[in-house]
Amino acid sequence: MPSDRYSIFSVLTEALRGQTGWKPAWRKATPKPNYDVVIVGGGGHGLAAAYYLAKRYGLSNVAVIEKGWIGSGNVGRNTTIVRSNYMLPGNIPFYETSMKLWEGLEQDLNYNAMVSQRGVLNLYHSDGQRDAYVRRGNAMRMHGVDAELLDRDAVQRMYPWLNYDNARFPIKGGLLQRRGGTVRHDAVAWGYARGADQHGVDIIENTEVTGFRITNGRIEGVETSRGFVGARKVGLACAGNSSRVASMAGLNLPLESHVLQAFVTEGIKPFIDGVVTFGAGHFYISQSDKGGLVFGGDLDGYNSYAQRGNLPVVEDVIEGGMALMPRIGRVRLLRSWGGIMDMSMDGSPIIDHTPISGLYLNGGWCYGGFKATPAAGLCFAHLIARNEPHAVARAYRLDRFRTGHMVDEKGMGNQPNLH
Repeated sequence: MPSDRYSIFSVLTEALRGQTGWKPAWRKATPKPNYDVVIVGGGGHGLAAAYYLAKRYGLSNVAVIEKGWIGSGNVGRNTTIVRSNYMLPGNIPFYETSMKLWEGLEQDLNYNAMVSQRGVLNLYHSDGQRDAYVRRGNAMRMHGVDAELLDRDAVQRMYPWLNYDNARFPIKGGLLQRRGGTVRHDAVAWGYARGADQHGVDIIENTEVTGFRITNGRIEGVETSRGFVGARKVGLACAGNSSRVASMAGLNLPLESHVLQAFVTEGIKPFIDGVVTFGAGHFYISQSDKGGLVFGGDLDGYNSYAQRGNLPVVEDVIEGGMALMPRIGRVRLLRSWGGIMDMSMDGSPIIDHTPISGLYLNGGWCYGGFKATPAAGLCFAHLIARNEPHAVARAYRLDRFRTGHMVDEKGMGNQPNLH
């Protein structure tokens, strides 16, 4: 029998035996009548929460219920960037916790998630932007997070082919976090699914939650397309469908759903060895291990539950890319896709109890969901297991919009489409 643990020895053994001994990474579980915890949503956050519930908190009678297949949602529909270069006290400790978990993820899961700390460089194009990045970099360093302010010459040594002079927005420098980078998105889902399964979690795919059973203000379980599943506690990790799913329980969340498009080109030779963001427009780009340029930009700007966008944003994103690096105009676009963003009023997430006893919420991730995956799973698991917020997620409470304790990283106010 092959070992459940991946290693160079298991790879060599399977090569010699014709790759006939590999087992599925996780079981195709059938729902049991009752669980201690049911997680609604089998994306990165739901799977990570189930994994940490089982591994760190000893709760293995857990089910993850996913309406599609593992990797079919936002965890497989993003630009794979991870970073912790935030400015506000409510955000920096959380995202730095996530970064540290990313750094040890492959060893923890015994799975190759292709974590690549190639660096994230945010370019600035004016003195005002430079001053803002100085402030952000200082805030990061005060919290023990790495940050380097680069002048134009330092940026030009890294990326000599950017458009420095003959541009509407000349590049004057950038803020660099060397520990940032990229991670293969679907491998994150597969790794957490495999890890959760090995700790006894049931992963139930192609099963849609259609309602909740609530008695005297307390959750009793979930109604699904395969029947009722009882649970003492239920966690919602439904990304862009958070509002729709929560409405089945009678909750009106302070969230809006928007589509965010991403793009990839044909494969080319190594060109960009890090992640670069355009400071004069919303454009960010990196290069995948297959050679394709992966990039994205703004939301489409209207409420939607569709996993596709429209051409005006495609044009806007391409314009940003051409302004920053005109040479990519010769590269052919291969495909695009869309993820459904659950946009909160202040651009920051929610990890908290709901007014219904035993029902918990992980949502409102806006643009930050993928990079937050490990810490979001850990903090959500802590909340469910201990019934109290994790120390690094105390700011992400549901009632902050009513009490005025917003975590407004961009300083845009309470307009979700601007975050």
